[in-house]
Amino acid sequence: MSLKDLVIINNEKISQEDFYYCDNVDMQSIPEDLNDNFNVTVIARRSKIKRTRKINLQNIQIAKNIFSFLNFILKTFKKNKATYLIISITPYTFLSYILLFIFRKNVFIYLRSNGYEEYKAIFGIIGPAMYYFMYKIVTARSKVITCQERLFSSKKSNIVFPSELNSLWLEDLKKPSLNKIKILYVGRLKVEKGIFYLLEIINDIKMDLDLSIVGKKGNFKYDNKKVNFIGYGYKAPDLIKIYDNHNIFILPSFTEAHPKVIDESLARMRPVIIFDDIKHIVQNKKGIFVSKRDPSSLEETIKFIINNYENIQKSMTKNNLPTKKDFISKLSNILISS
Repeated sequence: MSLKDLVIINNEKISQEDFYYCDNVDMQSIPEDLNDNFNVTVIARRSKIKRTRKINLQNIQIAKNIFSFLNFILKTFKKNKATYLIISITPYTFLSYILLFIFRKNVFIYLRSNGYEEYKAIFGIIGPAMYYFMYKIVTARSKVITCQERLFSSKKSNIVFPSELNSLWLEDLKKPSLNKIKILYVGRLKVEKGIFYLLEIINDIKMDLDLSIVGKKGNFKYDNKKVNFIGYGYKAPDLIKIYDNHNIFILPSFTEAHPKVIDESLARMRPVIIFDDIKHIVQNKKGIFVSKRDPSSLEETIKFIINNYENIQKSMTKNNLPTKKDFISKLSNILISS
């Protein structure tokens, strides 16, 4: 039996040499894994900068501008019964939805984060209004998939739990050294991720600690002996070793829905610190601690974790973490049943 056609529309950027490359984990893993159950076509934006993650998929179209982006979508209309999966709401994907709506295509929108908060962090006071306009139109007629009930009504959407966890993440757990406080951040260096605010806080903290950052540094310059950039683009098992070499993970984001890095840290039995902006992600998970976004509160939280480390790890054994296999299976079933 032939596989169903699935067109994934994403605002992320992809570079091309002999193969296709991206920086975002989802841009790599979701199309690759869904390709086992569908004939997947990816439409994304062209990057002039070499990206790091090789995408093991051939049917990829990368657009130089919005006109070629929409043209690639028009060309997929030859696939009469194709399903369209739009990932996140941005100006590019908004215009894509309008085109798909006009031609009455079968459209799913996958909401991965709170766009209101992201747009506010990026554009200031006008950001939420910009997002609201696009959000109301895109979600009015499309089928919605979310990873957090607060992103859309749970009665009108399908809930999935994104994950990169497989057996490697859950095996051969390493006991951390507590001789020195070693904090890890894995993520992008963007305003909405709160990393720049975190660096300011670290600069004001007097306690002896190291902060390692796994992320694309680019031209960003920061002079503090406590902070170490250790590259980006790591995959398991190398990323697992990085988690194991630290004793606390921190996620300073202003907005998140279901951050996969949290589950990765908990899988390796490393406690997590977040700020109160995203305290909703704690839910019933053990080992996540909420700090205020200031030096004294962060110091207090770090000290509590280090002084109670063994008991915290015991509580973390009760966590029931989502796996990548479960995520892709649930997402596939939603798309197939459309």
